Amino acid sequence: MLRLEARAEPSYLMRWCSPLLAAALTLLAGLAIFWLLDKDPLEGLRYFLVHPVKDLYGVSELLLKATPLMLCAIGLAVGFRANVWNIGAEGQFMLGTVGASGVALYFAESDSALILPAMLAAGAAAGALWAAIPALLRTRFNANEILVSLMLVYVAQLFVSWLVFGPWRDPMGFGFPQTAMFHDAALLPVVLEGTRLHLGFPFGLAVLAAGYVFMNRSYPGFRMRVAGEAADAARYAGFSTRRTVWIGLLAGGAAAGVAGMMEVAGPMGQLTDKVGLGYGFAAIIVAFVGRLHAFGILLASLLMALLFIGGEQAQQYMNLPGSISLVFQGLLLFFLLGSDVFIHHRLRVGRAAA
Repeated sequence: MLRLEARAEPSYLMRWCSPLLAAALTLLAGLAIFWLLDKDPLEGLRYFLVHPVKDLYGVSELLLKATPLMLCAIGLAVGFRANVWNIGAEGQFMLGTVGASGVALYFAESDSALILPAMLAAGAAAGALWAAIPALLRTRFNANEILVSLMLVYVAQLFVSWLVFGPWRDPMGFGFPQTAMFHDAALLPVVLEGTRLHLGFPFGLAVLAAGYVFMNRSYPGFRMRVAGEAADAARYAGFSTRRTVWIGLLAGGAAAGVAGMMEVAGPMGQLTDKVGLGYGFAAIIVAFVGRLHAFGILLASLLMALLFIGGEQAQQYMNLPGSISLVFQGLLLFFLLGSDVFIHHRLRVGRAAA
């Protein structure tokens, strides 16, 4: 009989092979799903994995989609490493869109080169401010940051809806819930001619590099790793739990807010009630598939972006429901959690020792 046996120490090899195993199992499950839906499985995977990147424009769209995912995920990874569980990046992302849009609308007639830096700062500040609410409640009243940050997502959604249906609605927009289009000075410049890929992607790579340096090469990052891996040792060393919570949540909130700014100043060019595209929730999967490491997050964000775009392609060409992309995301997380069991355990054949 098969049984799980605890390892003497965690397997370093399985720690990095687990995401690859999860991705392979997701593909196999995807083949089965297409077959059960009476669709050609190979054609389905082709639309999911190959068709979206068949040309340079497709690759640019993949990088564009990966940008907010990598930004949100690297911010979340800072907190996750210290066991600070920020599940509300989606709400912080939306508050970042609000902060950046407020600057763009207030200076709607300005051509100043300072508009984009001001929008970036406003987006980061708004996201961090939204994350400060669960940080305050956690450190002051010991409230669970998972529940608080998650519930604030729905508050953020309602706040965005109120703005675009009310005071910020474009009077020339034929009644649609959206703001006026931003001035050119409030839009990110395109870095690849003939595509929509903007300056946000290289900026996202810079943020990933900064996140790597902070988490792996800085003393504050070391303290947060210790707090996550050995809480008792961190307390004995005098590391502040309150500071850890604040840094973890504010980093995630600021990064998600920057991602929100990139979205409204990039492909959207305005704020609408559809700005919440699920990037904040998908970034949780990206962070764990990437093993909370900057390079792993880069690869995982590309994979998740491919699932987003592939789902749209499958919906368009194979007449599948739009939720097919969410099914693949859920499968990836499910198989990752299952594969992670083998980091601390191994399969054995036979009876357990008495």
